[in-house]
Amino acid sequence: MSEHRRKPRRNPDRVIDVQDVMTESLVGRIGNLSETGMLIQASQPLVDDALYQFRFTLNDRGGTRHACEVGAHHLWSEPAATPGQLWVGFRFIDVSPEDTARLRDWVEIDANAR
Repeated sequence: MSEHRRKPRRNPDRVIDVQDVMTESLVGRIGNLSETGMLIQASQPLVDDALYQFRFTLNDRGGTRHACEVGAHHLWSEPAATPGQLWVGFRFIDVSPEDTARLRDWVEIDANAR
């Protein structure tokens, strides 16, 4: 199967929780991530077409943890196989240059391991 996304995505090799910065609540876990967007498995319904500010932590190549914050636009959602869970797709609309570099590097770690 060929990849048609503009930017490569990586599936996490550990649980990466996603927190809503405004409410400080846990909204779900990352299913996959790129420098331009993410898929999360949400544990609560999210508002269609809404804007969110999220925080999650990524490990760099040396294993150091870094908190990343992103502004994200809710694009779509659908029920997951697990009752009460949803798959939700987001496009990033605001990411600092430092966090963009961390995201790119995190995705490339997986690409280089193949």
